[in-house]
Amino acid sequence: MRILKRDGYQPITAVNGRQALDLVEREAPDLILLDVTMPVLDGFSVCQQLKDNEATALIPVTMITGLDDREHRQRGLEVGADDFLTKPFEQSLLRARIRSQLRIKRLTDQLERTENVIFMLALAVETKDAYTEGHLRRLSSYSEQLAQAIGLSATQVRAIRFGGLLHDIGKISIDDAILRKPGKLTREEYAQIKLHPEHGARIVSQMRFAPDVCPIIRHHHERWDGSGYPHGLRSEHIPIGARIVAIVDAYDAMMTDRPYRRALGRAEALRRLREGRGREWDPALLDCFLELIETGQLVEPVESGVHTFDMLCQPEDESAGAG
Repeated sequence: MRILKRDGYQPITAVNGRQALDLVEREAPDLILLDVTMPVLDGFSVCQQLKDNEATALIPVTMITGLDDREHRQRGLEVGADDFLTKPFEQSLLRARIRSQLRIKRLTDQLERTENVIFMLALAVETKDAYTEGHLRRLSSYSEQLAQAIGLSATQVRAIRFGGLLHDIGKISIDDAILRKPGKLTREEYAQIKLHPEHGARIVSQMRFAPDVCPIIRHHHERWDGSGYPHGLRSEHIPIGARIVAIVDAYDAMMTDRPYRRALGRAEALRRLREGRGREWDPALLDCFLELIETGQLVEPVESGVHTFDMLCQPEDESAGAG
């Protein structure tokens, strides 16, 4: 406390691990100095919960301990600690580590602001077409539900949720007249439309989750039989997130009015999905999605005043401790 105050920081202290998590939820600190040996919850448990929670995962955690052995250092790294100091430590070393971690935090905050701009761009694409209002909200929700139904990991589910939101962001570069055209597209116009997956992947390429989300954006128009675009990928060579988004995207398109036709209705939408089974869409994933619909398990997201990107960035499990 004396060192931090003397250097102009505003430290907040906790007397045990549970209180530390509660304070992080209320105060949103820029850096956490975490002892290993604490009452109620030890430092490893606290660090694990912080790093497992999307809302707190990017706060740098420096673990400080008197335990100077490889096993504890290894465990600290495994639970996501960003740095590790052993007591007794040199004050100059602590100061240098703090400055380094805070620089990283500032860069992370700048990146988060950039990502929010990209999410808002995705919503801007949706507002260009009155017929697709709510499409991104439904698509991200339906994609998430299908991903969970087939047992994908939390990391994969999150990437697919983001992919559902951002899949058409590349259409920001497509002429509005083409997007809103009520009749059949010309060959040249269709060629323009087919560029949007690659454009979208480039827009998202600098985001933190780009390695997981870009393949979904780039390949959501591939087909199971290899006749899709942009690369003509076939069957399981298509990323699973892209296969999920492709099914959900087609279903939602059939269930809503479009400039060139009225909504088809559930019975016709399901018939067409079955017709494309094994040709356009992954048969196993399609069967699972149809079962969700027919058994009433597919839940349509509730309209709210919360922006779509805000909903998607909420923690996976708000009971995890820090908010």
